[in-house]
Amino acid sequence: MSDDGQHGITLIAFVGSVFSPYYAWARRRGRADPENHCALNVAIYSKGRGRWAMTERGRRHCTRSAKQFTIGPSQLNWDGECLSIDIQEVCVPLPHRIQGRIKLWPQQLFSFSTPLDTVGRHRWGPLAPSARIEVELNSPDLKWRGHAYLDSNEGDEPLERGFHSWDWSRARMSDGSTVVFYDMHSPDTEDRVLALRFSPEGLVEPIPAPAIQRLPKTRWRIDRRMRSEGGVQIREQLEDTPFYQRALLEFNCAGERLLAFHETLSVPRLVSPMVQAMLPWRMPRRA
Repeated sequence: MSDDGQHGITLIAFVGSVFSPYYAWARRRGRADPENHCALNVAIYSKGRGRWAMTERGRRHCTRSAKQFTIGPSQLNWDGECLSIDIQEVCVPLPHRIQGRIKLWPQQLFSFSTPLDTVGRHRWGPLAPSARIEVELNSPDLKWRGHAYLDSNEGDEPLERGFHSWDWSRARMSDGSTVVFYDMHSPDTEDRVLALRFSPEGLVEPIPAPAIQRLPKTRWRIDRRMRSEGGVQIREQLEDTPFYQRALLEFNCAGERLLAFHETLSVPRLVSPMVQAMLPWRMPRRA
């Protein structure tokens, strides 16, 4: 998010895209190769210039090493201090371009990783809970600086085998710490929650999880909830899809009023035949 609060951006680099209908269809035919289903998802939140792109690329369009990841015409590079993302993507169905460079400087690197499920097949951890970001795009014409967050998810099986739904949020506190809540829900099992605080000095501290506050359902009727010591206000709805939502929320934690990025994923909606048939209209593939 920009320092003035007027712009935002989310990027997700996928190896074995968990939202890909093509990857799901390949798994049904047998063992699928995750390297053959890579994508860079770019979502720009800027009034009048918002854009969204996610084109999947096959193996022959992608290469990666410890410091570089090429996905078609876009690529990510790590030089030991800065993560640079060069973006050359096209939105669908309206063919608007997203072109330019984003740079991210971690303020503290973390090696923390934790299982999300009871058997450890799904894992998550922030690489840089707090970072500075510089956005320089030519299309759309956007240039700003602000605060960012970088994390990583990995798994040994499809999402639908481990989860029913989850609510995730992250927020920056006044002392520079980042607080993260990860609520995971599965039928017939006890809900799991991670409530963690990542300090600027590199410490990871469990914190008491505030009470669950129910939020209004989305336009697509997705249930969602947020951890907060008091009332929650939806500042802005960023994404509202049949299986996924992202929003900016105001909430209370540790005596502070904070602004959070909040996401909800409904796995049954994601894997439903109707949604799988709709996804190619937003997620084209270049084999």
